[in-house]
This record gives sequence, structure tokens and C-alpha cells, in this order.
Amino acid sequence: MFAAKAAYRRYLWRFFPLMIAYVAIVYGVSWLFDRGQAPDGPLGYALAILPALPVIGVIAVMGLYVVEEKDEFMRMRHVMALLLGMGLTLSATVAWGFLEIYMHVAHLDAFWIFPMFCIAWGFSSGVLAQVYR
Repeated sequence: MFAAKAAYRRYLWRFFPLMIAYVAIVYGVSWLFDRGQAPDGPLGYALAILPALPVIGVIAVMGLYVVEEKDEFMRMRHVMALLLGMGLTLSATVAWGFLEIYMHVAHLDAFWIFPMFCIAWGFSSGVLAQVYR
């Protein structure tokens, strides 16, 4: 039981600083771009991508939790939640893509796919927690 708590604690210690960094970076980059003070060219592209780095870090932290979790049941439940979240996200995005093609609904910006995944993953985690109570 202690090992499971330790892995989750490490997950949280990694996750929250990345989310704080994400909020700070998004705020700063948005401030620069909104005021027209962001550089052009390669530096502008690098600045625009900067907020993605903490998100990429969060994805890595999710994977690290799977690797470090010693409790096989908790690891399996986490992996199942991730897979269900991915499945729901992929299903929704492909369905929306066909709606875009055939029914000309509004385009879904790629930015929203990761937040959609997080919602689907959270929903899946909750459902699995209830199923395996």
C-alpha cells in the first residue's frame, strides 16, 4: 500500500509544478502576442510552442506513474482509464472530423484535443473507481 501512495505522491509533485508553469507560460506568451510584442520568425514560433512544453511534461508524468506504480491493480486501472480516455477522444474527434467534411460544422482546433482527452480520462477514472470499488 505504501508503494502505491509513494508513486501517486511523486505523480502529484511532478504534475502540479508543470500545471503552474503552464498557466504562467500561457499568460506570459498570450500577453506578448496580444500586445503585438512577440517576435516574428523562428523566435516567434518557438515562443508560440513554449506553452506546449509543460503539457508534454504532463504526458510524460502520466507515463512515469504507470512505470513507477508498484500496485498492479492501480497500474491496470490507470492504464485502462488512459486507454478509455484515448478511445473516447479519438472517437469524438473522428466523428467531428466527418461532421466537418460532410455537414460543414465549425472546425475543431487541435488545441482542444488534449483538454478533451483529460476530461475523457478523468471521466473514465471516475467510472473505473466506481466499478472497482
